[in-house]
Amino acid sequence: MDTKQQFEQVIALCRDLYAKKLHDYGAAWRILRPKSVTDQLYIKANRIRSIETKGVTLVGEGIRPELIALVNYGIIGLIQLERGYAEKDDLTEQEALDLYDGQARKALDLMLMKNHDYDEAWRSMRTTSYTDLILMKIYRTKQIEALSGATLVSEGVDANYMDIINYAVFGLIKLEFGE
Repeated sequence: MDTKQQFEQVIALCRDLYAKKLHDYGAAWRILRPKSVTDQLYIKANRIRSIETKGVTLVGEGIRPELIALVNYGIIGLIQLERGYAEKDDLTEQEALDLYDGQARKALDLMLMKNHDYDEAWRSMRTTSYTDLILMKIYRTKQIEALSGATLVSEGVDANYMDIINYAVFGLIKLEFGE
């Protein structure tokens, strides 16, 4: 199975959970402002690093569900940046799924371009490096948000969310398919 197929299978896994939560909760996440999405991403990535560092989890959930959450919240973040936040759930299930699919396609397209240029270097990286890179992207995002987006040379919040999604997918590929 090639990287594109692995990516698509992992995204399908993430989308399945997203769809189930969408059924249970609706698109309640529509009220989240982008800074809140960034904080949610931080909580998930920080928990992964804590589990990696301590080597144990007391809650009983491991790294896999947190990586799935990073993918899903990253996609939610991109949707929120594009549409703006709402005061209430304003999407049908189908609209929310269509928006998810659109952002997932963009993430796949970006990954394929970068993967071509970097020649699948991510496969030689340690999974703990993905965690550190995700946390770095979150800290960069917080700084961009503190600057109200007025950067001098840096990409925006959306580019950081996209990279977070892709690093989380790489981690999931390694968990699902091995090294």
